[in-house]
Amino acid sequence: MEHMIHPQPGYPFSLAVSIEYALSDQGLSVATTAANTGPGPCPYGCGAHPYLTLGTPTVDSVVLTAPGRAVLHSDDRGIPTSRGAVEGTDYDFTQPRTIGGTRLDHCFTELDRDGSVARVELRAPDNAALTLRMDEAYGYLMLFTGDPLPDVDRRSLAVEPMTCPPNAFRTGEALVRLEPGDSYTSTWGITPAVEV
Repeated sequence: MEHMIHPQPGYPFSLAVSIEYALSDQGLSVATTAANTGPGPCPYGCGAHPYLTLGTPTVDSVVLTAPGRAVLHSDDRGIPTSRGAVEGTDYDFTQPRTIGGTRLDHCFTELDRDGSVARVELRAPDNAALTLRMDEAYGYLMLFTGDPLPDVDRRSLAVEPMTCPPNAFRTGEALVRLEPGDSYTSTWGITPAVEV
């Protein structure tokens, strides 16, 4: 899919964006490429918003492993106000553990990686499992249990790879700066567990 973003209020830049979805025996792969087609530098950040489920009635019984060693705490508008280590808190999923009643609507960073890849793993009590993987372009990860949304309400977990944190276009944190003609590609994907 391709889309041309033309200068507009709030984002006065020209950006050509293409997203390639590929499905194979290894699962889903998604590559996003943004190219600055304008005459001057342009700020850029992106994220994806997949909701994942393993077929359980809620995510409470799902075992989650997530790579974030730091969590951003936000105000009631979702704007980050502070940052802290996850160790010793309800937000520490660096080792596999059940989500339980933990309410998640948080951005994580300082992601552990295997080489250049960070992984989020979900496993249900029946051993159904999947892994969401993201390349090094994604330095942030949002996890959302959907508690305030009647159509979600803990029935799935949003696992959102992001190149920058919320409010980055105001703070500038981790935004990519694309010079005219430059492009930037980021990849993520979902792999189901393979029975052995």
